[in-house]
Amino acid sequence: MSEKYAEILNAIVEGEDDDAAKLVEEALAEGLAPLDILNQGVVAGISKAGDLWKANKYFLPDVIFAADAFKAAMVPLEPRLKEGGDGRPASKFVIGVVEGDMHDLGKSLVTALLQSAGFDVIDLGIDVHTDTFIEAVKEHKPAILGLGAYMSTTMLEMKIIIEELEKQGLRSSLKIMVGGVPTSQEFCEEVGADAWGKDAMVTMEKALELVGG
Repeated sequence: MSEKYAEILNAIVEGEDDDAAKLVEEALAEGLAPLDILNQGVVAGISKAGDLWKANKYFLPDVIFAADAFKAAMVPLEPRLKEGGDGRPASKFVIGVVEGDMHDLGKSLVTALLQSAGFDVIDLGIDVHTDTFIEAVKEHKPAILGLGAYMSTTMLEMKIIIEELEKQGLRSSLKIMVGGVPTSQEFCEEVGADAWGKDAMVTMEKALELVGG
């Protein structure tokens, strides 16, 4: 791994948002490929922070700092990733964490991988109301809607959102993916979604399958 990628990775793990952004800018100025910066530096960093969280070595404040550093690193990187398309219009992917849920780490990682795969990602953020999802589908007309939940108490919001999309005649032209710690393939089928993203990498792979990529 390039020393610059390692520095970006460490800046994100340590939650140093200014350093993370500066290092990405330096890597771009040195001519390193945006996709390599994303995968070997930025995504690797947020993935490591997630692993530390799962291992109970990181606590919520650590994860928040890492997520902030991840977002800072993506600011100079996103425009350069969008330049690297193959000429085809990018498939739109609207993503958000359902109402009542404030967890952002998993969604941030999924967003980065989707962007690396060429999707035009519209990130609605966390604690997103059903009406906001509906309006985003109407406005952006995405190929895929991604719904995230990280608590068993909020995951049922996904069913409400899908039912509302059906009521408003928006469901048939839309693929829906669900993901997050408490979700499963069984839950995906139960709420009427098209695919379950077990983790960020699987989400990207299934999204590409859904749009014929």
